[in-house]
Amino acid sequence: MVPVTDSAPLDVDLALLGGGGAASLLLAALDRHGVRDLRIAIVDPVRRRGQDRTWAFWGHPDSDLDPLLSASWQQVEVATAARRRVLDLTPLRYAMLRSGPVYDRAADAERRLHATRIVAPAETVRDDGDRVLVGTGDGRGVRAGWVLDSRPRPPTRAGRTTWLQHFRGWWLEADRPVFDPTRAVLMDFRTPQPPRGVSFGYVLPVSDRYALVEYTEFSPDLLTDAGYDAALAGYRDLLGLDPSVLRVREVENGVIPMTDAPFPARPTPRVVRLGTAGGATRPSTGFTFSAMYRQADQVARALAAGRAPVPEPAYPRRHRWMDAVALRALDRGGVGGPEFFDRLFDRNPAERVLRFLDGGTTPAEEIAIMNSTRLLPMIAATAGDAVHRVRDRLRPTRPAPAIPPAVVGSAPTARRAGPPSGEDEVRAR
Repeated sequence: MVPVTDSAPLDVDLALLGGGGAASLLLAALDRHGVRDLRIAIVDPVRRRGQDRTWAFWGHPDSDLDPLLSASWQQVEVATAARRRVLDLTPLRYAMLRSGPVYDRAADAERRLHATRIVAPAETVRDDGDRVLVGTGDGRGVRAGWVLDSRPRPPTRAGRTTWLQHFRGWWLEADRPVFDPTRAVLMDFRTPQPPRGVSFGYVLPVSDRYALVEYTEFSPDLLTDAGYDAALAGYRDLLGLDPSVLRVREVENGVIPMTDAPFPARPTPRVVRLGTAGGATRPSTGFTFSAMYRQADQVARALAAGRAPVPEPAYPRRHRWMDAVALRALDRGGVGGPEFFDRLFDRNPAERVLRFLDGGTTPAEEIAIMNSTRLLPMIAATAGDAVHRVRDRLRPTRPAPAIPPAVVGSAPTARRAGPPSGEDEVRAR
């Protein structure tokens, strides 16, 4: 790491604003692809280290990420009040990654890249089309050829539908074997369903005595602390876990936007947004990690080849449209959440559903996915979405609604205690 020694603006080729998940993955990708000839600055008020968050994602076994994983599973369970279904994900696997190894790898990459770290917030960003001037909280500032910004940002206008995915989880340690480490619970809809929204629990076991057990809601409003704890205790009891043999080692809280509101990935010519701010969060599920990883790899490959560091859209446009329709159908009560997801997994191979949620399916596969849902409610939601889009074109842009700071651009964040933090883009499940 190169120290900052004077008060003149620092001239660099590339400035990273934010130092969490997206920036850490990008630093590792730049190192992996041999980018050595760029002057790089990282502007972030916090030095990230340790297990402050958890990500979960699916994909093929991967030589780059697999050494960092806490656990992975070839089988997952989806449960409803009517049945419990075990899904074989082959050739994919569901994986859990905690932040400590990611931060450690990024710190090693930062040293090899000879990057300069400015431990201060980025307060202003001014792009003149040739260079970008970043005003920093230490009063010095950075002048960069390109800025990659992963800080949380609100959407440019209100969405047609805006929900939140919010959750609390306990890392539970047991005195004796109580978990099945060969199988994760992806979605368990046997939890009491809220009047407006969807709830489910899930279990990510690291061993037969240690697991992350979480309660999640997709709904417009947050719960109280007491509400989350009561829901989690109820889910623990539903699983048949004896609290007398369990200890809560860590607490995880999180909030993530589920909205069809736009998050522009390139707000100015030389500023590129990554992570949730750059559209990496899937509106229908909140998953972010895989798209965030793709963005980092695409940016690093572009820079290694001497191209502009602009990644491809995180998801195809048609997928964002389908997400908007699905959110509208759930919000208007046209379909129930447990039924919606149960039909998807019942009428499609699990691998197809997961690739769809990651933006990797073909149009033919997407037709099969759409045919899995209830036809009339989805037609009504599609028509309503189309009318709303026309209205948006005919009237001035509506401002985005005021939402809690923990929600803007955030995603589930693993914490030992305390309320959600809205400081960066992550995805944990």
